[in-house]
Amino acid sequence: MCPVAAPVRSSRPAAARAARPSKGEITRAQILAAAVEQASASGFESLTIGTLAERTGLSKSGLFAHFGSKLELQLAALDEAARQFTEAVFLPALKAPRGVKRLRALFESWITWPHRARLPGGCPIDAASREYHHRPGPMRDAVVERQKQLDRELRKAVQLAIDTGELSPRTDAQQLALDFIGILLVLGRAELVVGREEAGRWAREAFERLIRQHAA
Repeated sequence: MCPVAAPVRSSRPAAARAARPSKGEITRAQILAAAVEQASASGFESLTIGTLAERTGLSKSGLFAHFGSKLELQLAALDEAARQFTEAVFLPALKAPRGVKRLRALFESWITWPHRARLPGGCPIDAASREYHHRPGPMRDAVVERQKQLDRELRKAVQLAIDTGELSPRTDAQQLALDFIGILLVLGRAELVVGREEAGRWAREAFERLIRQHAA
């Protein structure tokens, strides 16, 4: 469950995106993959140049070449978690027809993503929202911005379902999006209490009830 990651869009030209990555880019990607996994398990404050050097087998000087500070590393890991979420959850859902089918595809991809991504502690950005909730600073600002981006994207998906006539024109897109995320948030607790399979069944039933409640 990852309710606070946001879609990110690359600004690089298509030719640049298609180019073969350099050795430095490959190394940076390996570092960030390890950082996202560690942030999921232990939080973003556990990310330091030293812990990532030990985890990846790289030297501290090698990591400093990519990230000059702990904060830079944390922000980059947050961006990488958002990128992974976007590619695994939002982009596949966009292949579904706009409307309820797309909302259902989005929900299904969302609730299964942490397990598919092998994130030991669930969505790292969800964890970051709790970790930095009462800690003002650049990391909290970055997490809040991703939440706002997510709200906009999810609200758009709901509005499309209203525009197609599948959901009632009286539906408040913002409220339905909030209820959508609420199911995902409670899913984390349910998994702890009743297990992943039962919690997933409960979440899917709750989602379908929500859709029926607002059906045209």
